[in-house]
Amino acid sequence: MKKKKPIVIGVAGGSGSGKTTVTREIYRCFPDKTIAVIQQDSYYKDQSEKPFEERLLTNYDHPLAFDTDLLIDQIKQLLEFQPIKKPVYDYTVHTRSDKIVPVEPKDVIILEGILILEDSRLRDLMDIKVFVDTDADLRIIRRLLRDTRERGRSVESVINQYLTAVRPMHLQFVEPTKRYADIIIPEGGKNTVAIDLMATKIRAVLNSKKG
Repeated sequence: MKKKKPIVIGVAGGSGSGKTTVTREIYRCFPDKTIAVIQQDSYYKDQSEKPFEERLLTNYDHPLAFDTDLLIDQIKQLLEFQPIKKPVYDYTVHTRSDKIVPVEPKDVIILEGILILEDSRLRDLMDIKVFVDTDADLRIIRRLLRDTRERGRSVESVINQYLTAVRPMHLQFVEPTKRYADIIIPEGGKNTVAIDLMATKIRAVLNSKKG
């Protein structure tokens, strides 16, 4: 019997919007399904050939920072029931690590990242496209708390990065991709009504694939 093609769900939204919470809620709604989560952040380009000082200037919120070709190739492999070796990015040296993470094909593939709806080739691989839409003030507060508590950064450095890169890139590249979304979730994973509607849509797609 031919295997059912995995369902691909894209979860986009600005930094600090609540994409991870939404992804966790999808897990909770489908305990009977095997789910693989692919983070776009794992696919930042290898910069090992650049001097360290030059790597420090990388704009991680720009589409060109990502190795989108590799991401597309690996999603296609998973859709063909082939395992992949997901790259690992080392933020301490600002380039790709020598490590890899093996990922086996699953029933559901969740692709999560700020710019996953920016490239039409990626969008074409998705069954459901989600945009987590959260006000800018909440996103910067969440980012500030995360980066100071978990990444040891100063308040000044987080604010400077937000003003010089994160905010302008969000307005130029992230926010416009909202128009491609099938489902828009205001305020992230705490919006239980939107999560329930999304779960209903996912079940409908899964059932249609059974046919």
